[in-house]
This record gives sequence, C-alpha cells and structure tokens, in this order.
Amino acid sequence: MEFRTAGEAERGSAALEFILVGLLLLVPLVYLIVALGLIQGQSLGAEAAARHIARAVATATDADDARARAGAILDAVREEYGLDDVELALDCSPSGATCPRAGATLHVRVTTRVALPLVPPVLDLDRISAVPIEASAAHKVSRFWTEQ
Repeated sequence: MEFRTAGEAERGSAALEFILVGLLLLVPLVYLIVALGLIQGQSLGAEAAARHIARAVATATDADDARARAGAILDAVREEYGLDDVELALDCSPSGATCPRAGATLHVRVTTRVALPLVPPVLDLDRISAVPIEASAAHKVSRFWTEQ
C-alpha cells in the first residue's frame, strides 16, 4: 500500500489551473480592449467630422458652398475612420430664420453607431448591442455669409 503526502497528490495541477484561469481572464480582457479601440476610433471620427464641418460651413460664402464643403468633409471622414451609418444635423442659435445665416452660431451634431465585434446578426443582436456615438461642435458663422 502506497501513501501519498498532501503535496504529492496535487503535483502538476498548478500549471493546469494557471493556464485555465489565465485563459478565462485573458479572453474577456482582449475582447474589451478590441471593443474599446473600435469605440474610441469611431468617437474620434465623429468628433473630427463635427468640428471640421462646423468650421467649413461657418466660413463658407453661401449655401451651395456650405453644402459642397460639408459633403466633401463627411465623405473624407467616413473613408478615413470607417464610419458607416452617419447622421448629420445642423442648427443655429438664435433660432428663427434660415440656418446658417450671417452672425449666428452654428451647432453641428454627428451621430453614428459602433457594432461590437463578434456579435452575430441573429435576432437583431448586432443592432441591439451597437454603441451609439454622438459628437457636437459649434462655430460662429462668418459675417460675410450671403443667402441665395
């Protein structure tokens, strides 16, 4: 009959436990880092779009020039940051007449959604788990703005 001491009975299981616990902690950590990286990239893109569109529209000379500038900037930012579903809203204060107008403060709001990685499109889970991103910027419209 062979007797084992307590130390001999558990020999070799520490490495297995370390690997198992390490994997259980490492996989969620890597997923979190990837998801936060995607969210941060989309946030930077939305913020850049709002800031540059506000500046471009506010310094434009007329409505046609403002539309062309805003469209070009939005296309460039979409391509650079990989933004898919982008909504753009322009508002002026004080409210009332047409927007933008000379001397008013232009408010630009850009909204988009970030789909989390590895979420399947089954039962609309990819849409439900998407993280909404919103960025805004304000800029004073040029006093040389002309309405056509």
